This record gives sequence, structure tokens and C-alpha cells, in this order.
Amino acid sequence: MGIRGQTILSVVFALAAGAAFAACSPDRVTIRGDWGQANFRVKLADDAQERAQGLMNVPQMPTMQGMLFVYEEAQRARFWMHNTLIPLDMLFVDPAGTILTIHPNAIPMDDTGIDGGEGVQFVLEINGGLAARLGIAPGDVMQHPAFGPDAAWPCE
Repeated sequence: MGIRGQTILSVVFALAAGAAFAACSPDRVTIRGDWGQANFRVKLADDAQERAQGLMNVPQMPTMQGMLFVYEEAQRARFWMHNTLIPLDMLFVDPAGTILTIHPNAIPMDDTGIDGGEGVQFVLEINGGLAARLGIAPGDVMQHPAFGPDAAWPCE
């Protein structure tokens, strides 16, 4: 193979490696299930202040975006919609990145508690009704660097 062929192969491998890296980055969550897979651009809420603020006072959110709440360890997760202006689906996720439960269409500005149950280490909030439209269900898995090497669907 000549230098031109080697250069083309190097570019192809670099692009493939870049695509694999982009698929597993801090600003992206990929969800996979029997229905297929979907990519979401996310903002991380990985400290107490960011988690407390969440998506409050956000007037709109693009369709394939969301917020990933990251806790230090698995716990009982409880949310509310205080000062949240848009309906949200809340996906409650275990430490391995498996969806445990989904609370669909949380009502904007509602202070009623939303209990995600025990064993939750991550919560992904996306636009209300989107999980059902895409077919996302409990048991589906997520890919994100925060899930670590023991994830159900680890980063490569």
C-alpha cells in the first residue's frame, strides 16, 4: 500500500475513533433498548447546587436534550417540579446505567413529590412525553462516562 493509501486509512481510523469517542462523552447520553437507540445532549448536575437548581426556570428545551443528575452513590431519589416551567419525563437509573422506572410528563410548577424509588444513582430529565414516543422503557440501558467500567453498556 502506498503512502496515499496509508494516509486515507489513517484518516478513516481517526474518524472512526472520533465517532466512538463522541458517542461516549460527558455531554451526551445514549439510550438503547429493543426499539433502537437515541442520543441526547445533556447538561450534568453532579453537585448539590446544580442538582437543587435542575431545570428550574428553563422556558423550553430542544427535543433531544436533557439534564443528567449524578449522585455519589445509589439512594432513594425524590424530585418535584417547583419552578420548573416545562413538562418532563424523569428516567430513574441504577449505578450500572439501567433504567429502573420512568415518571412520565411531570406537571410544571407542581410541588408534589415524585418518588423514583431506591437504588437510583442517576436521573435523566427529558421533555415530557418523549420517552413514550421513542419507546424508552424500564430495563433499557444508558451509556455515559459517569456509569464507569462496570456499566451495563460501558464506554469503549
